[in-house]
Amino acid sequence: MTYFPQKDLDAILAAPDRSTKQVRRDHALFLFLGRTGARVSEAIGVNVKDIQLQWPSQVLLRGKGYKERIIPLAKDSAKVFKALIDERGLTTGLQVPVFVNARGKRLTRHGVNHILQKAVKKATLVAPVPISRTVFPHMLRHSVGMQLLQSGVDLTTIQAWLGHESVNTTHQYIEADLEIKRRALEKCNTPETSSAPYKPTDEVLAFLESL
Repeated sequence: MTYFPQKDLDAILAAPDRSTKQVRRDHALFLFLGRTGARVSEAIGVNVKDIQLQWPSQVLLRGKGYKERIIPLAKDSAKVFKALIDERGLTTGLQVPVFVNARGKRLTRHGVNHILQKAVKKATLVAPVPISRTVFPHMLRHSVGMQLLQSGVDLTTIQAWLGHESVNTTHQYIEADLEIKRRALEKCNTPETSSAPYKPTDEVLAFLESL
C-alpha cells in the first residue's frame, strides 16, 4: 500500500496557486480527496445537494454497490467548498456536480489523474523533499486512512469512514504502519553487547562538543 507522507500531501495541497478558477477547483478537489478519503468515483459523483455547508458540515458519498455514508467536513474544508460553489453561481440543493471540467461537465477519473500529475510535478519544484514516486489519486485515500490510524482512531471507525465492507481491508493500514516502524527500528538497532568499549574519534568528540 502506498500513500503520501504528510509533508508530500501538504506540498500537493499548496501546489495550485489559486489565481484562476481552474486551479481553485484543483485545490478544492485535492482537499476533498485528502480530507474525506473518498474514492475518485465518489468524489466526482458528489453533487451540490450532497454537501451540507452549515455547521456541522458534512458530505454524502455513494460508494461501491450504491452504499451511502456521511463524512464530516472540517470548517476550513467547508469554507473552500462553499467558495467553489459560490463562484459558479450555484445554490444548495441542486443536483449538479461539484467538480467539473473546463466545459462544465462532470470530471472523469482520467481528468482527476491528469490534474494530480500536474500538481505533483509542480509540488516537486517547491517541496522540501522532492516527491519522487509514481503517484495516483487513490494514494490520497490511503493517506487519510493512515492519518486516522496514526491519530489513534480505532479500526471500526476507519472502516466506516472509508466505506470498507470488511475490517480486514482496513487492517492493511496497521500492517503498513508496522512495516514503517520495523524499518525505523532496524536503522537504529545496535548490538546488545560489544566485545570492546566504544572509543569515539577526535572528530566525533568535536562534533558532539559543537551541539
